[in-house]
Amino acid sequence: MTSTLRAFARFGWNDGRTESFAYTEIDQAFSGGADLRGHAWRRNEDKLGAAFVSNAISGDHREYLALGGSGFLLGDGKLNYGRENIVETYYNAKLWHGVYASLDFQRVWNPGYNRDRGPVSVGAIRLHLEGALFQAGQ
Repeated sequence: MTSTLRAFARFGWNDGRTESFAYTEIDQAFSGGADLRGHAWRRNEDKLGAAFVSNAISGDHREYLALGGSGFLLGDGKLNYGRENIVETYYNAKLWHGVYASLDFQRVWNPGYNRDRGPVSVGAIRLHLEGALFQAGQ
């Protein structure tokens, strides 16, 4: 969008009739978000970001799970279906040449597509090391 502001959006869909072998069971997904470089606060390599994700499963998939079926991650026979919605925020800071750390917070509503669960809060700390860090001494 600009040299300091980036944005993204993504939509994905499948019919839910094929067994899932991905990182999670999703038949429909929408996500969107943005991040802002730290020019305004004199941290040019830092980024402040936020994103929203909304996931769903197909009617066939819902019925299968509600009747007691199990996927590789989902299924306890008590599905009270609701879209899984996630809001994420993060701050990514450059600590040193090739070393970055991020603080991340996520809030998840209806985890596992079940209104009887959540909302859940998830925090994380990430460390990213780039190859240039290891080449700096050469």
